[in-house]
Amino acid sequence: MQEENKIEGPINENKDLYEHFHFVAQKGQQPLRVDKYLMNYIENATRSKIQQAAKDGNIYVNDVTVKSNYKVKPNDVVRVLFEHPPYEFLLVPEDIPLTIVYEDDVLLVVNKPAGMVVHPGHGNYSGTLINALTFHFDNLPNNSSNRPGLVHRIDKDTSGLLVVAKTEEAMTHLAKQFFDKTSEREYIALVWGDVKEDQGTIEGAIGRHPKNRLQNTVFTGDDAHKGKPAVTHYKVLERFGYVTLVSCKLETGRTHQIRVHLKHIGHTLFNDERYGGDRILKGTSFSKYKQFVENCFSILPRQALHAKTLGFVHPVTQEKMKFDSPVPDDISQCLEKWRNYSKNSIQQ
Repeated sequence: MQEENKIEGPINENKDLYEHFHFVAQKGQQPLRVDKYLMNYIENATRSKIQQAAKDGNIYVNDVTVKSNYKVKPNDVVRVLFEHPPYEFLLVPEDIPLTIVYEDDVLLVVNKPAGMVVHPGHGNYSGTLINALTFHFDNLPNNSSNRPGLVHRIDKDTSGLLVVAKTEEAMTHLAKQFFDKTSEREYIALVWGDVKEDQGTIEGAIGRHPKNRLQNTVFTGDDAHKGKPAVTHYKVLERFGYVTLVSCKLETGRTHQIRVHLKHIGHTLFNDERYGGDRILKGTSFSKYKQFVENCFSILPRQALHAKTLGFVHPVTQEKMKFDSPVPDDISQCLEKWRNYSKNSIQQ
């Protein structure tokens, strides 16, 4: 599997260069120029920047510098090293208000608004949840990716609950629960189409899309090894005809898991721009309907996904804890519009 954005700090054998990216080519990797290969895996990268990095001797394959026309082969270890540390290391605490649902000496639970990035990365070096956490709390423990306090994450445009560790022991204990799949996470999502079954389970390995590097996709059959195993349980909460409100419980926590799994079964999230849900995927061709959907998009200008409940065992007291967060206004208002629309459609 690809390892993404592994940051190890200064690498002494390379004159104190810092590792910014680290990828291991898969067994089935076809020969591909290293600049094209990196384009597929580094978000927001441009071909010219990658070629410049190669020209400057910053791209290494199996610990040897390579030019941009080097062909990547299976099991090659591709790394990008620079003399400056990654921006993630340069964390600036920022006085950003946080909605804290619960807090004690070892952990806190935060209700993240939509639009807030969880941790700094390409193009997002300020205004993130971590910038806020490091302002409000001292000495947060680092996780395995050097991200203070983070046990898990949710996407920028997803709202909802996150648990943050305040001590090393809590970090280890909570991370193990997420790894062992004993934590409880329930999301609500509005999806395109009328979901046929009242409930079901989606299983399918998730990995980076081979053609669109900003998307993930489901790999099945002989290609299943290209992704990581993922399991999503869903249940229909309310039907509106052309869209359906569902509850999703995660067994695993892959990047974009709900968005990818629901698209895989033909029910892309409502207004999920990255996965094509920002177009009218179901409904009529009437201009009145088109205008109605556009109004819904403007009320809810993001994917319709909210991390509603979060459950885990407290690392110290061993007590089972469960938290619930209200559905945000943008999703509530959008649901109300669909409710009225479907009632009126039935009556006509």
